[in-house]
Amino acid sequence: MKNAGIRNLCILGSTGSIGRQTLETVRTYGGFRIRSLAAKSSIGLLEEQIRCFKPEKVCVYDEDKAEELKAKIGDTGVNVLSGMEGLIELASDPENDLVVTALVGMIGIRPTIAAINSGCDVALANKETLVTAGHLIMPLLAEKNVRLFPIDSEHSAIFQCLQGHKGPDGSYPYNADIDCILLTASGGPFRGMTYDELRTKTAADALKHPNWNMGNKITIDSATMVNKALEVMEARWLFGIEPDRIRILIQPKSIIHSAVQFHDGSIIAQLGLPDMRLPIRYALYYPDRKHLDENEKKLDLLELSGLEFDKPDYDTFRGLRLGLDAIRQGGSICTVFNAANEFAVARFLNGQIGFTDIYDMIRYCMDRHTNIPEPSLEEILETERWTYETAGEKIIYKK
Repeated sequence: MKNAGIRNLCILGSTGSIGRQTLETVRTYGGFRIRSLAAKSSIGLLEEQIRCFKPEKVCVYDEDKAEELKAKIGDTGVNVLSGMEGLIELASDPENDLVVTALVGMIGIRPTIAAINSGCDVALANKETLVTAGHLIMPLLAEKNVRLFPIDSEHSAIFQCLQGHKGPDGSYPYNADIDCILLTASGGPFRGMTYDELRTKTAADALKHPNWNMGNKITIDSATMVNKALEVMEARWLFGIEPDRIRILIQPKSIIHSAVQFHDGSIIAQLGLPDMRLPIRYALYYPDRKHLDENEKKLDLLELSGLEFDKPDYDTFRGLRLGLDAIRQGGSICTVFNAANEFAVARFLNGQIGFTDIYDMIRYCMDRHTNIPEPSLEEILETERWTYETAGEKIIYKK
């Protein structure tokens, strides 16, 4: 039985940056009971979360690590699941009121679909779900009458700007009033550099984001600016708008998180300090806005010396152009772009390839793919497998 006034929350990816901040948000503001947690392999932190929040069940994607966790928490009575089957079981639990999908990578797609099929609202922090399967997800949301709340700071900003601007039936798309979406980007740690300068950049260099404290994968994606191409793909599906009406705008201070320009020329923007707790709170407690806790600082416009804007450098950050080419084509080529980037970033972090080799690997896979215009879920997953296999041919090991 659900407690009156208390909602059951499932967090997929609880040991990552978004998952940890989601749990801290719940600890601060209440309103949720943690029903289940899932992690890939970080069982030390997951054990701490289990003992603190007392979920009924958890999942560890790595089956060997799941067995280790069972031994560690045998005294708790918590049910430990594993693998994709375990993720899907947690996501499709009929007792869930909200599922936060904060898994990194394409392993998040099937659990997200399972949550929607169960009729549960979703707070989405897994880019890959919409990047690769937006054409499946958006109709399914409408069919199941399920709400999707974006956690990504840019998409949360757009979502906030569009409150009161829904379509005539009160649902997506919003685009009747929109001239364009202004999707902002900080430019990452290498803003202003040339392509030749990028060649020598190491993982340690790329992980030094000037504004945000994020997980390793998304921080590298910010440095390559691949993340902005992925966000265009997400926004295209979330807000029912053509890719050519989504404009990328460099805003180095990460104060304007995104904006919407309407047909009458007006622009509504969402501003705030670069802190993921704000979009997490908005997704969890929508439509309510919670007060900042005592440790958080408010944005003070008087402290700003100004707001700088610039155009993106497509010649230097070549993954951005490749991603925009993919979204204009649509179909399975978006999965190739995403999967090739996942593969390349992992190898870059391991020191197997250089920074600009990430772009080369993405292009290599895209050039060899025969696009499927409307791929099924099975075709999306097979395309991911093909991309990983093809990308493996392209690895350039450091001498």
